[in-house]
Amino acid sequence: MTDTAAPPSTAKAAPARWTFQWKELYDEVITSGLCTGCAGCVIACPHDVIGYKHQPGAYKPFHLEEELGLGNCVHGEKGCTSCTRACPRFRAWEPEADEHLFGRTREPNEMAGIFKDILLVRAADDSVYDKGQDGGLVSAILIWCLENKIIDGALVSMLEGGASGWKATPGVATNAAEVLAGAGSRYTYSANTIAYDEAMEKGLENLALVGMSCQTSIAPVMWHRKVGKVSKPIKLNIGLLCSKSFDDSLFDELFWLKYGLAKEDIVKMNIKGVFQVWMRNGDYHEINLKECHAWTREGCNHCPDFAAEHADISTGGIGDKTDWTLTIVRTDLGRAVIDAMIKDGVIETRPGDDDPGAIALMNKLAAKSRERWPGWASSEAAVGLPEKKKK
Repeated sequence: MTDTAAPPSTAKAAPARWTFQWKELYDEVITSGLCTGCAGCVIACPHDVIGYKHQPGAYKPFHLEEELGLGNCVHGEKGCTSCTRACPRFRAWEPEADEHLFGRTREPNEMAGIFKDILLVRAADDSVYDKGQDGGLVSAILIWCLENKIIDGALVSMLEGGASGWKATPGVATNAAEVLAGAGSRYTYSANTIAYDEAMEKGLENLALVGMSCQTSIAPVMWHRKVGKVSKPIKLNIGLLCSKSFDDSLFDELFWLKYGLAKEDIVKMNIKGVFQVWMRNGDYHEINLKECHAWTREGCNHCPDFAAEHADISTGGIGDKTDWTLTIVRTDLGRAVIDAMIKDGVIETRPGDDDPGAIALMNKLAAKSRERWPGWASSEAAVGLPEKKKK
């Protein structure tokens, strides 16, 4: 009898059991400078023991129970891991989200993330175009998706106090009027995920999330790490190109005290190399961005994702074509939505190559954002960057 070697096993090893809880999140993200204040851990917590203050100087989750102190959790010690499963800055968040959305990880030359198409887009409806930022694309997407029953609500940024206010606050839009009420850019932070509970109270089942890059990584990270039912209602992810956001105190401490610009009189803001401010009386002002740096939120100082790399559709008003929105279509769902909207005539499009400067600027800003990711954190976010020379 001749001995024959057994064929090699093709069975995949079971993934290691996920045991990380608030204690690890507190040490590695919350207090390390990596926390962006996205509030993913807040909405994922099944025990409601993670708090969040949406106000100047805060924008960061904290533990509510006193028994084990700020840095540990009774439920975590008993095996609850929801908070770390939901965090888009915990451990290997970038490759995990990439694998879930695209079936592969980002290549070194994909500094702005994986995508299918780059377009210039604007809303065909003048009322949407005029109310929205740049080309009004985000408002057009939400309105079209609501009207076509793809979603029944959207987690967005609203204005506290309505038209007379300027403080960004999380809210839920369920119709065109509410979408347009929240249209426009604020450049101060709104953890739109916080509106999740309001959406659940309203019985909404299919949500769009509109948010800055950190927020749009929440859902795919949750899906990959199997956080549970909290991730299921988020069906569409729309990301906003973002290099940083500012603390709300910017309005009172710089705009008002130095320039006499009352926030209740501001009607529109934009950033195009300078901070542009339009006032209710028709006046226009420009403020040097360097003056605003002191009000940069702590959570933005290490964020490596300018281009909202894990959204279905990423958008931003950069480049020369200021009345068009630079649009990065990343997923099959994103492409299906854009194609259907083109077919219905609700958006107009041009090739992204019509504004090569915008694409070059996106890649430049994406690389610049990745450079601020610290070397001691998970290394994948720095893939493609040249190695720093040792001093």
